[in-house]
Amino acid sequence: MTDQARTTENSGRNGGEKARRFGIDPSRRELVIGSIRIPLPRSRLARVGLGIGLIIGGCLGFLPILGFWMLPLGFVVLSHDLSLVRRWRRRFAVWWTRRRRPAG
Repeated sequence: MTDQARTTENSGRNGGEKARRFGIDPSRRELVIGSIRIPLPRSRLARVGLGIGLIIGGCLGFLPILGFWMLPLGFVVLSHDLSLVRRWRRRFAVWWTRRRRPAG
């Protein structure tokens, strides 16, 4: 394989876009958490059920095995299909970014 072919292959794979660290990759339908990629179901009903199940499990986070980490994960999965949850997630992301930015 030539250097030019490798360069073209790499740029096509990355697409020149910033790599996601957290969220949903809509082109591959995967949940991205750092370097971990978890495939989501193709069915909308299954994704909504999974998101609601994660939120309910997160509310029971004081029990063993379940945890409060399930709440944000459930909201991220639901935000893929429900516009109301997507708006909440985006507002939170903007608020969090402004909060973490140093003053001045």
